[in-house]
Amino acid sequence: MSILEIVVLALLQGFTEFLPISSSAHLILPSQILGWQDQGLAFDVAVHIGSLAAVLIYFRKDVVEILSAWFKSLATKQQTENSQLAWWIIIATIPALVFGLIFKDIIEEYARSSLVIATTTIVFGLLLWWADAKAKQNLDMKMLGWKKALFIGFAQAIAMIPGTSRSGITITAGLMLGLNRVAAARFSFLMSIPIILIAGGYETLKLVSSNEIVDWSAIGLGTLLSFISAYTCIYFFLALIEKMGMLPFVIYRLILGAGLFYFVLA
Repeated sequence: MSILEIVVLALLQGFTEFLPISSSAHLILPSQILGWQDQGLAFDVAVHIGSLAAVLIYFRKDVVEILSAWFKSLATKQQTENSQLAWWIIIATIPALVFGLIFKDIIEEYARSSLVIATTTIVFGLLLWWADAKAKQNLDMKMLGWKKALFIGFAQAIAMIPGTSRSGITITAGLMLGLNRVAAARFSFLMSIPIILIAGGYETLKLVSSNEIVDWSAIGLGTLLSFISAYTCIYFFLALIEKMGMLPFVIYRLILGAGLFYFVLA
């Protein structure tokens, strides 16, 4: 990989992992427009590590409090708001794991086309707009409950379809359930931690068992840039989301989807 490819792909992964605009839609653009080859498994692992480090460091206080409360609740059998939140994150993770085990190969084979990504980018972008415009948005994260967490978890499972956007569909589900924008985004980011950890671990095991030659300079630069861009994205997204809402991302998704359709049909 060239330096330009490393920089562009790592920044795209970092920024789009947590914005509701679909990372898969963006990562397919370089191959469509510039003819770049697949970046390889090792680079995928690197950018996953960068994104995971970003969300863990940004939410480090929350993560420590949630994990401490959860382990304490296992011993004392007494639940607190943080231990309940831990259970809700666990519950929300289950559907994606089940769907992943069942449908991963099918999706990899049949759903990674530019046409599918263009369609889902637009469709789920419009759904995000509807949820942001019509939902009540009067609940905070502490009022979520396990049933709502499970609903958001099923939404996260749908994000296996390329172009959907994991953060986009989970924020959409949170808004539909009445969470305010910040609460929907924070829960989406927190529930991304186990999913990114599991996905990164799975890809690492594949990498270890493969014969792929690792370019450690590319890995280091990709990890660093993915971390910086992901952390920056989380910081500004949470700071500005209440003021700007989801409409800018919806408009962007519609333009992106239209652009992908152009390249597919041209």
